[in-house]
This record gives sequence, structure tokens and C-alpha cells, in this order.
Amino acid sequence: MPKMKTRRSAAKRFKITPTGKVMFLPAGLRHNLENKTGKQKRHNADPEAMAPEHAKVAKRLLGRR
Repeated sequence: MPKMKTRRSAAKRFKITPTGKVMFLPAGLRHNLENKTGKQKRHNADPEAMAPEHAKVAKRLLGRR
């Protein structure tokens, strides 16, 4: 069987922790930052864990089963 290729777009968006959780950066830090409060910007700067039902798909895109 040939090797599975990683979807590069998914690799740039998601990271898998050693425990198997899929982490991602939430949306909202690309533009219009002058209109957002510091609290919003700080909150969005931290990676979040993906919900398990979505993480299954993300792991598949990253070549993990």
C-alpha cells in the first residue's frame, strides 16, 4: 500500500498534542483588530481543543487514523 499523503491545508491549521487532542487557533485575529477589545484579542490568541466529533475528520486529513 502507498503511504497516506497529508493534506497540507489541514497541516497548517491543526496540530495534534501528544495525548491526541486536535488544537486550532480560533478565527477573528486577521483584520479589524482596532475595533476589537484587548480581551477578545487575548482570548482568541490561545489555541483551543477541537470537539471530538470534528477532531475525527481533522485527524484523517492529517494522515492519522
